[in-house]
Amino acid sequence: MTPEIDAVWTRIRNHAKETFHTKTGLPFTYEVPGNYLLVDRAKRSLSKTNFRKALDAMPADGPGAIKDRQGSAYTWAILMDPRIRQQDW
Repeated sequence: MTPEIDAVWTRIRNHAKETFHTKTGLPFTYEVPGNYLLVDRAKRSLSKTNFRKALDAMPADGPGAIKDRQGSAYTWAILMDPRIRQQDW
């Protein structure tokens, strides 16, 4: 069962400014100023709603599985990171 987005969003907020890596190994960080996050590497924002929708596809082998989501490389990297994923998917 997929956890509620609020629980996952809390994890995402708690790990803001930490280094994450895309599937290809590119490092990035993000900030969470509200119901969205800002990725430093891409200079783009990703909404909480985007992550809620992407959760339905987790676990996924790579960002191609959620290519219909905003910033799929970053969304996938965050959701599949053990700090965010924990043992939930």
